[in-house]
Amino acid sequence: MTDTPDPYALAEEAAATLAELTGVPSHDVALVLGSGWLPAVDALGTATAEIDTTDLPGFSAAAVAGHSGKIRSITAGDKQLLVFLSRTHYYEGKGVEAVVHGVRTAAAAGCRSIVLTNGCGGLKESWTPGTPVLISDHINLTGRSPIVGARFVDLTDLYSPRLRTLCREVDPSLDEGVYVQFPGPHYETPAEVRMAGIIGGHLVGMSTTLEAIAAREAGMEVLGISLVTNLAAGISDAPLDHTEVLEAGRAAASRMGDLLSRVVPGI
Repeated sequence: MTDTPDPYALAEEAAATLAELTGVPSHDVALVLGSGWLPAVDALGTATAEIDTTDLPGFSAAAVAGHSGKIRSITAGDKQLLVFLSRTHYYEGKGVEAVVHGVRTAAAAGCRSIVLTNGCGGLKESWTPGTPVLISDHINLTGRSPIVGARFVDLTDLYSPRLRTLCREVDPSLDEGVYVQFPGPHYETPAEVRMAGIIGGHLVGMSTTLEAIAAREAGMEVLGISLVTNLAAGISDAPLDHTEVLEAGRAAASRMGDLLSRVVPGI
């Protein structure tokens, strides 16, 4: 039986390899782009380097359509951005450590802030596909935590009020809501969506919460932004399809790129 590698040490190793391959000794802000967000990345700034996730220790290839399996280092003004163009999802069965490895690598690479994005289902009928929504809080229904050992981390203000205010200064029309992570990979049933609403949720998806917890543990300031790509099951009669998620992202690419390019310099 082989020993399980220390996830924190593995992140330090990945960060060292990242610095070597990109030629960038330290990064300032990390971004994780969810399903449908990929077309927005070009608005962020000049790419300094781009590598495959598999070039770094502890990372695996992208397993979901709409994720490129790349990591891009971008210069935006006086900041160096570390952009993950894919993520590992909990439903891939690779373990919680794999899900949050990118976040821990970003922290080890010097990032003090992180922007977590996702494509999700919305519970408000006014949130038409392509609507960005700030995450104000979350409900983690995976039943898991990325924190190793008896380390008690306060999640009271996990999603930074300062960064949400910054976003609304850029785009006053932005709404906010509570994101509920289901394990996936199947979509939620209408009954599960009703349950999410009853317990206080406004957005449903299959990512983000475990990454946000790991980011807080690492001392990072967290901004979460969901792109509503469809109305959740039972809110409308339309069937759910991942193709719809990607199409909504392409349609909203200009708005998402503009939002990120205006917000990130102030983080």
